[in-house]
Amino acid sequence: MNIVILINSNAGGGKFLKNILQIENFLESKKINFKSIIDVWPDNLDEYNYVWVIGGDGTLNYFINKYPLINIPIAIFKGGTGNDFSWKLYGNICLEEQLQKLFKNKTELIDVGLCNGKYFLNGVGIGFDGEILKSMNKIRWLGGHLGYLVVVIKKIFTFKEQYFTFSINENEYSQKLLLMSVFNSSRTGGGFHIAPTAKINDGFLDVITCKPLNIIKRLINLPKIEKGKHLKLPFVVHYLTKKINIKCETKTAAQIDGELFWAKEFNISIIEKKLTFIV
Repeated sequence: MNIVILINSNAGGGKFLKNILQIENFLESKKINFKSIIDVWPDNLDEYNYVWVIGGDGTLNYFINKYPLINIPIAIFKGGTGNDFSWKLYGNICLEEQLQKLFKNKTELIDVGLCNGKYFLNGVGIGFDGEILKSMNKIRWLGGHLGYLVVVIKKIFTFKEQYFTFSINENEYSQKLLLMSVFNSSRTGGGFHIAPTAKINDGFLDVITCKPLNIIKRLINLPKIEKGKHLKLPFVVHYLTKKINIKCETKTAAQIDGELFWAKEFNISIIEKKLTFIV
């Protein structure tokens, strides 16, 4: 066994520091060959047969796009502000439990989303999600879920719905929406279960849309959306699809695995069983 540990020192304000020593000590006690690399990652990982990534969802997104042909088993350790994909794989277990779990060497093939040529694991949020992320940098110090919640509440009072035209399952829609989210996994923002029934190995994208709501209804239904209890609400529509094309009237802010980008058109599809994760 030869493991490379890839670390993002900026993830979560340097939260990796308290974990890396414990991980390295664990591997040394097992007499496992490993190499830790901080920030300046190699062009390829050919000499290794396992890769452990320490960081958040943004770090993991950078990793899968830097190594698009990666075919060795991957593990992700919480080190960011949100850690939503790590939660999807491992739940709320502690670091020691995760280390023990990894050495059972159970693996699972995971689907990957593709948006405008870029891979994602969690999801893409267009419009409302993008506007939230634009404001997040000002309050990163609050932490993932709390910071996200504070910005969501602020945006509830100011955000104006916009028109989307989207093609999905051979149907085309044009409507004003509060939310337009496309998910491979189920969670975002460090604990918002936007697509609660989404599975990372079913070969489908979960598309969640929400029709326009006034401020009172936005506030009342926020806890339901946070807890994933919103799919049966009359103003929420849930689609399953292999691909979706979304067009906006103007260049629009969006987030992909917690990273901000802008586009006027979004071509999104699913790639089945692309990556191998140790679970």
